[in-house]
Amino acid sequence: MKLNDVGIFFDRDGTINVDADYLSDPDDLELIPGAAEAIRDANRLGVRAFVITNQSGVARGLYSEEDVRAVHQRLIRLLARDGAHIDAFYYCPHHPEYGEAPYRRVCSCRKPKTGMLLQAQMEFGINLASSFVVGDKCTDLQAGRAAACGTVLVLTGYGAIEVEECRKAGTVDLVARDILEAWGAIRGRIEKRHIKA
Repeated sequence: MKLNDVGIFFDRDGTINVDADYLSDPDDLELIPGAAEAIRDANRLGVRAFVITNQSGVARGLYSEEDVRAVHQRLIRLLARDGAHIDAFYYCPHHPEYGEAPYRRVCSCRKPKTGMLLQAQMEFGINLASSFVVGDKCTDLQAGRAAACGTVLVLTGYGAIEVEECRKAGTVDLVARDILEAWGAIRGRIEKRHIKA
C-alpha cells in the first residue's frame, strides 16, 4: 500500500479547532490541543491531510467565502508553527433551505454527501477505501461511510452529544477523546495494513 494515496479527512470546527459557532474572524480560531501534533505526524508518515467542512454560514449570510478562506489561511499559519500542513481545504458554502442563489441549493458537497471526498480523490489519487474521516458529528461519519472510508468520532466539539446517535446509526468505527487520540488509532491501523502489504 502506498501511503501517499491514503487520506485523512478532518472536519474543521470541533475537530481541529474549537467550535466557535459560525467562525468568521481568523483571530477567533483556536486549535484544539494536539491538533498540530496529529497532523504533523500524518504529514511525516506520508499520509495526505485534508479539511472537509460545511460552511453554511455563507448561505445564511453570516459571512463570505472570503472570510472562510481567511480563516483557513490563519489555520495554515498556526499549523505551520508546529511543522504541520494541510494538503487541501474543501468547504461547502451551500444550504438547501437558507439564503439566496447561488448558495441556497441542494448540492453534492454538503456533508453527509461525499462531494468533497470525491474531489480529493480525483485531485490527489486518493484510495478512499484505505482512508479515514475524523469528525465530531454524525454527518461527518455518514459522509465517510458513504465513501467507503474508515470513520472516527472525536468527543470534542459536538462529539460527546452525538456519540450515541452515531453508534445507533452504525456509522462510527472508532471513538476517540480528541484528534490526537484519533490519529494514534488510525496510524496503528495504517501501519498494520502496510506491514501486511
